[in-house]
Amino acid sequence: MSAHIKYYQEHQAKYTLEAQKLHKQMITLSMLRLVVFVAMGFGIYLTFQNWQIALAIGVMGIALFLFLLSKYNNIKRERSFKKALISINEEEIKISSGDFHDRDEGLKFQDSNHFYSLDIDLFGRGSFFQFINRTTITEGQEKLAGLLKANNTEAIVSRQKAIEELSSKPEWRQHYDANSSLIETETSAKHIVSWLKNYKTFLPKAMQWLPIVFTVISVVLFGLTILDMINQEFVGYWLLIGLGFTGFYVKKINKLSSGADKVKDTFRQYAALLNLIENETFTSELLQQKQEKIQSEHKKASLIFKELSKGLDALDNRNNIISAIFANGLFLSDIKNSYRIEKWINQYADKVEDWFEVVSFFDAYNSLGGFHFNHPEFVFPKIAKHGSVIKATGLGHPLLNKTKRVDSNVTIENEQFFIVTGANMAGKSTFLRTMSLHIVMANIGLPVCAKASEYSPVKLITSMRTTDSLTDDSSYFFSELTRLKYIVDAIQKEPYFIILDEILKGTNSTDKAIGSRKFVEKLVASNATGIIATHDLSLCDIEKELPQVKNYYFDAEIINDELHFDYTLKNGVCKNMNASFLLKKMEII
Repeated sequence: MSAHIKYYQEHQAKYTLEAQKLHKQMITLSMLRLVVFVAMGFGIYLTFQNWQIALAIGVMGIALFLFLLSKYNNIKRERSFKKALISINEEEIKISSGDFHDRDEGLKFQDSNHFYSLDIDLFGRGSFFQFINRTTITEGQEKLAGLLKANNTEAIVSRQKAIEELSSKPEWRQHYDANSSLIETETSAKHIVSWLKNYKTFLPKAMQWLPIVFTVISVVLFGLTILDMINQEFVGYWLLIGLGFTGFYVKKINKLSSGADKVKDTFRQYAALLNLIENETFTSELLQQKQEKIQSEHKKASLIFKELSKGLDALDNRNNIISAIFANGLFLSDIKNSYRIEKWINQYADKVEDWFEVVSFFDAYNSLGGFHFNHPEFVFPKIAKHGSVIKATGLGHPLLNKTKRVDSNVTIENEQFFIVTGANMAGKSTFLRTMSLHIVMANIGLPVCAKASEYSPVKLITSMRTTDSLTDDSSYFFSELTRLKYIVDAIQKEPYFIILDEILKGTNSTDKAIGSRKFVEKLVASNATGIIATHDLSLCDIEKELPQVKNYYFDAEIINDELHFDYTLKNGVCKNMNASFLLKKMEII
């Protein structure tokens, strides 16, 4: 059994046991609350004639009831946290068995105009994104998709170290995910940042001290009334004055309250996640940089977020009619809470975006760290500035079952171009996607599916899946030409690793052979590096003329009237094709 699966199974069992214990404690506390409530009612009934004793019993009973209720709610939250952890470990066990196709496919991130995202199963059903994504917030998911599409060859080693460190913290990662999943949010961080930056304050600075003065006067009036030094009517008049003050700003306070109500859960969620980031010890440079970004203030970002959360909760209490009347009339509570929120916005609105970015970063990188934890046999490529672009031993596709996967040894030098031929279903397309994913994963900083790998960072560009467009009134062939033009223009600006699969499919075979040959010659003349897969064996003749071109193939054999594949990359040109055999085998012809 793999170490990571054993970890998940052990922790699933551990958290299940803890959740069961907490559930028993909840039942006990519920019974105790009922006993206290019944005893308090019975005690008050017996001592009803002596109101002082009855009042004391009532006060103590309510205090004990509230204490037990508080304990119950705390244990309930802890149990919810344990249940979230159980779910996380169950999901990991399920994904490890290959059952992950019900997860988010990330189709909204697919882009036909991107360098490679449409071609290499980066998004969609059974995609790499669907397999590795463990993000819990929308912004984290967007960050992860952005990393997969970034084509960034800078600071790879720094990202490798960050991913390796997060991989070594499975418990912290799970606690992060569990805390995040317990809070449902309806407003995105992007919307909140926009709201904060565009917010216009309406309360003057005088409102900082006016509620304090009003509260002091209200307390004095109450005291004087109790001492029979003034008439009760003065308190009533004072209440109306307070309501008048509040009423002057009521429309703007209502608008603030409406906006605040939508964002408070998001702030509560982010405060919990920031607290986890702040209190963890990181050693890799990238993670330390992100941690410092939220610790640059005189207070921790999590505490600053909690301050706003408290202010938003306090403003939310205005929905209670009794509280709204007396709290506003005597203490100007709406004005006090609104000023508190506005002061926070003025002070921190410009910094919130950075704090949100840090939370999104860790949400995305936790998925990457989890991927490394789940695949300890994968290796981090050794990054070299010069030498082979890719020199890999035992290179395979990371989503294929390792017991069935056939790995390849591949070395492709800078400015070298491979022409790969092979029978249908022999493994050409899988090989192209394997090479593509090696580059994408290596650039992100992930370990790759290989026994060993040396890698000279390069950006990836592909043309493997071209579609026509009725909306744009473009034919398949024109779409393909547009894509090839896109590649030619891109490599004039900077080096790319080019991967092509059966280009110029939209024209006749003679025209295709001539066009494909000229296109490969142009790429080689441009000092390009890459691979093209084709069924056109005439294209392989270029190897005789251009030393940069090397021929490789995937073979198929017919043994005892059955088709067999070894999925092994070999030097040379494929001689065995299988289309006619398959047509006969399936009784099509």
